[in-house]
Amino acid sequence: MDYTYLDIAKMIDHSLLNPTLTDRQLEEGCQLALQYDTASVCILPYSLRRCAEILRGSRVKASTTIGFPHGGHATAVKVAEALQALADGGEELDMVVNISKVLSGDWDYVRRDIAAVIEPTHKAGQKVKVIFENCYLNDEQKIRLCRICSELNADWVKTSTGYGTGGATLEDLTLMRKHAAPRVQVKAAGGIRDLDALLAVRAIGVTRSGATKTREMLDECKRRLGTI
Repeated sequence: MDYTYLDIAKMIDHSLLNPTLTDRQLEEGCQLALQYDTASVCILPYSLRRCAEILRGSRVKASTTIGFPHGGHATAVKVAEALQALADGGEELDMVVNISKVLSGDWDYVRRDIAAVIEPTHKAGQKVKVIFENCYLNDEQKIRLCRICSELNADWVKTSTGYGTGGATLEDLTLMRKHAAPRVQVKAAGGIRDLDALLAVRAIGVTRSGATKTREMLDECKRRLGTI
């Protein structure tokens, strides 16, 4: 094996974004992430403060979404969401670009919208993942977004919300890794449901993946490594 358990666990953002999750399920999800020592928990925004409390003192980051899932929020609303998330203990914010503006070719707006979230987040010492929602975009638009995110020093570029018509593909991830600056990491989201899929995206340079099948993936990792 060319990986350790921690290599794989620290690729996973345990996703708790389904709107039907109850308070109890959200808390149980945070505890699961602690148990498996994932990279982060990405949780519904209203529950972020509680998530940060549960994770305090651990190596698991508290994260949430901005402008989710459609990206059409006014920029001022995205900024307000980001500031609230930071106040609630958010360490990584996953923001959705304004998909309509990308499709309209209004790149100045797109740049300002992304920058408006990155600036206060970086000022607070935290990180931003920029979600493209690739299922609606062509390659030229994806490449342009990679360049904008690189210029703005985004921390990750991310394929999808997991709530569009499609999720991460190897082709898109390869394209994003090629066209984002080396310092900008790549996150896969949507469709990464088993360890083999996670290893496949790791092989092309992906450093994070959203996951709801965290327990199953990491139990399988332990089995392959012979630790259970």
